[in-house]
Amino acid sequence: MLRSIQLIESCSGFFFHRLKLHYGISFISISGKPSSRTPMLTVSRLSRCLGQFRASSIRSESKPDTTSSSTSSPSAFKSIGATRKINFCQLCGGPTKHEIPDGDEKERAICTLCGKIAYENPKMVVGCLIEHDNKILLCKRNIQPSYGLWTLPAGYMEIGESATEGAIRETWEEAGAKVKVISPFAQLDIPLIGHSYLIFLAKFTTPHFSPGPESSECRLFALDDIPYESLSFSSMLITLKLYIEDIKVGKPKFHYGLINKWPGTGPSAIHAYDFDYHLRT
Repeated sequence: MLRSIQLIESCSGFFFHRLKLHYGISFISISGKPSSRTPMLTVSRLSRCLGQFRASSIRSESKPDTTSSSTSSPSAFKSIGATRKINFCQLCGGPTKHEIPDGDEKERAICTLCGKIAYENPKMVVGCLIEHDNKILLCKRNIQPSYGLWTLPAGYMEIGESATEGAIRETWEEAGAKVKVISPFAQLDIPLIGHSYLIFLAKFTTPHFSPGPESSECRLFALDDIPYESLSFSSMLITLKLYIEDIKVGKPKFHYGLINKWPGTGPSAIHAYDFDYHLRT
């Protein structure tokens, strides 16, 4: 169960106002409501400060992470998910206690035997948006969550590899495709479930692909035929719509955005989000 949280609007509003004044950054929001058209981009209201959440329980794709916010804290922006309960030490197996360590500001699981503190960090998801002959390569998921729905080839980055290496590996594993990364396209943070997506534009080195163990099918879709209502996750929906928008007005740009998933919704509720603080270059 998530604790009720509220970010301090006065502090975050000041922060983004300063960014806009000094760097000319525009903050825009995409509605998560389903539409037959690419969503309109509008200026974000500063009152929607870094995650307006209706606090309640959530079914998520991953472990969430949460704390409360305080105007007296030097850190104005806090994590906003729910920390999973860790009952045993990952190092020695001893029982843990849950309290705020000295010098910290968040409750952690601390081993009562060896004293190890369990820190939880976000997961980096890397993948490729592959364009070929004005079509996009998508994979139909053969695993949960979102079994049977379409996605870009993407997955968790591994220790010992770079983000581009991870994206190329995931593309090979899920789509049997050898690709060359062209440029970063989008970074999409989902604080509530502790995920950060980094999607790269890529090209085939050889125009061959076939489904791997985690995919039941791979297919090239014309831009007008992308199955928006059968996509796996909100991150995939946003990435593809941003790409289509860019193509319509010229060429792809780089995008950063914050996906605020609505508490109480599962992975398959791909429209249940607010897309905030969208930056493009």
